[in-house]
Amino acid sequence: QLQLVESGGGLVPPGGSLILSCAASSGYYYIGWFRQAPGKEREGVACIGSGDGFTYYADSVKGRFTMSRGNTKNTVYLHLNGLEPEDTAVYYCAADTRGGWQPVLSSTKYDIWGQGTQVTVSS
Repeated sequence: QLQLVESGGGLVPPGGSLILSCAASSGYYYIGWFRQAPGKEREGVACIGSGDGFTYYADSVKGRFTMSRGNTKNTVYLHLNGLEPEDTAVYYCAADTRGGWQPVLSSTKYDIWGQGTQVTVSS
Protein backbone atom coordinates (compact mmCIF):
# COMPACT_ATOMS: atom_id res chain seq x y z
CA GLN A 1 0.00 0.00 0.00
CA LEU A 2 1.17 3.51 -0.76
CA GLN A 3 2.83 5.30 2.14
CA LEU A 4 3.58 9.00 2.50
CA VAL A 5 6.28 10.40 4.76
CA GLU A 6 6.46 14.12 5.55
CA SER A 7 9.51 15.93 6.89
CA GLY A 8 10.89 19.43 7.27
CA GLY A 9 8.74 20.96 9.97
CA GLY A 10 10.16 23.03 12.78
CA LEU A 11 10.15 26.29 14.72
CA VAL A 12 10.74 29.49 12.77
CA PRO A 13 10.31 33.20 13.58
CA PRO A 14 7.67 35.29 11.81
CA GLY A 15 8.80 36.07 8.29
CA GLY A 16 10.88 32.92 8.15
CA SER A 17 10.85 30.06 5.67
CA LEU A 18 10.65 26.28 5.68
CA ILE A 19 10.58 23.55 3.07
CA LEU A 20 8.33 20.57 3.75
CA SER A 21 8.78 17.37 1.81
CA CYS A 22 6.39 14.48 1.15
CA ALA A 23 7.91 11.25 -0.13
CA ALA A 24 5.64 8.62 -1.67
CA SER A 25 6.72 4.99 -1.43
CA SER A 26 5.79 4.45 -5.08
CA GLY A 27 4.10 6.06 -8.06
CA TYR A 28 3.03 9.55 -9.03
CA TYR A 29 -0.21 10.85 -7.63
CA TYR A 30 -2.22 13.99 -7.23
CA ILE A 31 -0.86 15.32 -3.90
CA GLY A 32 -2.41 17.81 -1.56
CA TRP A 33 -1.06 19.59 1.49
CA PHE A 34 -3.37 20.25 4.41
CA ARG A 35 -2.90 21.78 7.82
CA GLN A 36 -4.71 21.63 11.12
CA ALA A 37 -4.22 24.05 13.97
CA PRO A 38 -5.40 23.27 17.51
CA GLY A 39 -9.15 23.70 17.82
CA LYS A 40 -9.59 24.33 14.09
CA GLU A 41 -10.77 22.25 11.17
CA ARG A 42 -8.33 20.76 8.69
CA GLU A 43 -7.63 23.22 5.87
CA GLY A 44 -6.42 22.46 2.36
CA VAL A 45 -3.55 24.78 1.43
CA ALA A 46 -2.07 23.53 -1.85
CA CYS A 47 -2.09 20.71 -4.37
CA ILE A 48 -0.16 19.51 -7.39
CA GLY A 49 -1.26 17.37 -10.32
CA SER A 50 0.20 13.95 -11.04
CA GLY A 51 2.15 14.89 -14.13
CA ASP A 52 1.07 18.11 -15.81
CA GLY A 53 2.53 20.58 -13.32
CA PHE A 54 -0.87 21.91 -12.31
CA THR A 55 -0.80 23.61 -8.92
CA TYR A 56 -3.49 25.33 -6.88
CA TYR A 57 -3.32 27.31 -3.66
CA ALA A 58 -5.70 28.46 -0.99
CA ASP A 59 -6.14 32.22 -0.80
CA SER A 60 -4.62 32.21 2.68
CA VAL A 61 -1.24 31.06 1.34
CA LYS A 62 -1.23 32.26 -2.27
CA GLY A 63 1.94 34.19 -3.04
CA ARG A 64 3.72 32.82 0.04
CA PHE A 65 3.66 29.03 -0.43
CA THR A 66 4.86 27.17 -3.51
CA MET A 67 4.46 23.49 -4.31
CA SER A 68 6.78 21.55 -6.61
CA ARG A 69 7.90 18.03 -7.52
CA GLY A 70 11.42 16.71 -7.18
CA ASN A 71 13.41 15.12 -9.97
CA THR A 72 12.22 11.67 -8.93
CA LYS A 73 8.57 12.85 -9.25
CA ASN A 74 7.44 10.80 -6.26
CA THR A 75 8.62 13.49 -3.82
CA VAL A 76 6.81 16.79 -3.57
CA TYR A 77 7.81 19.91 -1.72
CA LEU A 78 5.94 22.75 -0.09
CA HIS A 79 8.02 25.91 0.16
CA LEU A 80 6.69 28.09 2.97
CA ASN A 81 7.81 31.72 2.84
CA GLY A 82 6.76 34.78 4.77
CA LEU A 83 5.49 32.61 7.60
CA GLU A 84 3.04 34.11 10.05
CA PRO A 85 1.97 32.90 13.51
CA GLU A 86 -1.37 31.97 11.92
CA ASP A 87 0.46 29.37 9.82
CA THR A 88 1.26 27.36 12.95
CA ALA A 89 -0.28 23.90 12.49
CA VAL A 90 0.41 20.26 11.81
CA TYR A 91 0.92 19.93 8.07
CA TYR A 92 -0.16 16.74 6.28
CA CYS A 93 0.34 15.58 2.74
CA ALA A 94 -2.21 13.32 1.12
CA ALA A 95 -2.47 11.36 -2.13
CA ASP A 96 -5.43 10.77 -4.41
CA THR A 97 -5.06 7.19 -5.68
CA ARG A 98 -8.69 6.81 -6.79
CA GLY A 99 -9.01 9.64 -9.31
CA GLY A 100 -12.33 11.22 -10.13
CA TRP A 101 -13.46 14.79 -9.86
CA GLN A 102 -13.66 16.47 -6.47
CA PRO A 103 -12.63 19.94 -5.32
CA VAL A 104 -8.85 19.87 -5.29
CA LEU A 105 -8.50 21.20 -1.73
CA SER A 106 -11.23 19.02 -0.26
CA SER A 107 -9.94 16.36 2.10
CA THR A 108 -12.46 13.91 0.63
CA LYS A 109 -10.49 13.85 -2.62
CA TYR A 110 -7.54 12.16 -0.90
CA ASP A 111 -7.42 8.64 0.49
CA ILE A 112 -3.82 8.16 1.67
CA TRP A 113 -2.42 10.46 4.37
CA GLY A 114 0.95 11.00 5.92
CA GLN A 115 1.61 11.24 9.63
CA GLY A 116 2.02 15.02 9.68
CA THR A 117 4.82 17.42 10.56
CA GLN A 118 4.59 20.31 13.02
CA VAL A 119 5.23 23.87 11.86
CA THR A 120 5.44 26.49 14.59
CA VAL A 121 5.87 30.17 13.80
CA SER A 122 6.84 32.13 16.86
CA SER A 123 9.37 34.68 18.03
